[in-house]
Amino acid sequence: MTTSRQSWRSVLYVPGSNGRALDKARGLAVDAIIFDLEDAVAPAEKENARKTLAATLNQGGYGARAQLVRINALDTAWGSDDLEEIMEIGPDNILLPKVGSAADVAELAGRLDARPATSKTRIWAMIETTHGVFNATEIAHAPRMAGFVLGTNDLAAELGCDPGADRMPLMMALQSCLAAARMAGIPCIDGVFNTLRDEDALREECRQGRRLGMDGKSLIHPAQIDICNSVFSPTDEEVDLARRRIAAHEAAEQAGQGVAVLDGQIVEGLHVAGARATLARHDAAQRTA
Repeated sequence: MTTSRQSWRSVLYVPGSNGRALDKARGLAVDAIIFDLEDAVAPAEKENARKTLAATLNQGGYGARAQLVRINALDTAWGSDDLEEIMEIGPDNILLPKVGSAADVAELAGRLDARPATSKTRIWAMIETTHGVFNATEIAHAPRMAGFVLGTNDLAAELGCDPGADRMPLMMALQSCLAAARMAGIPCIDGVFNTLRDEDALREECRQGRRLGMDGKSLIHPAQIDICNSVFSPTDEEVDLARRRIAAHEAAEQAGQGVAVLDGQIVEGLHVAGARATLARHDAAQRTA
């Protein structure tokens, strides 16, 4: 996992056309918000949505929550207009859908380069096509790239597969994208869970994502936030073990020993690196709690 000061446990999609939802999101215990101008907005509402969202983001009030704006793809009838409207406010992050290659990201980066207001805007990529999966490594190293959000529904539709409860038909894609993100040192956010009232299944899919190494999960409803935050937060036992591993290794180094032994197990440098990552995630989660 990444060791960023920002926590990415829960990443909620909020429709850019829904003023009530945009306002409510200011008080949600979510780590990041995707302000959506794409799938969550009907074609007839696209123009209104981008204007509503621009005004809302100008108003602010979202605190420590990371903010991503998902525009429509640049080769659609709405993408360029979305970008023109949103660039005026200098967004922190733009989430680009249907990214298939580094060239897609470079095109967006070039447009951002042309505006002083977007000199610091980062780009996130939706990886939701087979092209995106097989080009994930080059995408991860593209200009301004800050992270991946996996679009598992679109990917499953393109593959023609039924992911099932264990998501095994998607496993190659999930692991490939995660590995590419790790190579570039950027976060990788797992895809959405589609069922609203099955808390046990949601919890298990979150656990699977965490076991894989995902930084967090994208969500379609606020009711999913608490479970997601809980699963992707280090437990008290994990935090305690991390601190003890670091202390044991430091004590061994001071004693001139190459490795430490804690609870009957060897503690090497790789364990210390993992322990420090655990503490970084814990600290980041505390800041956004």
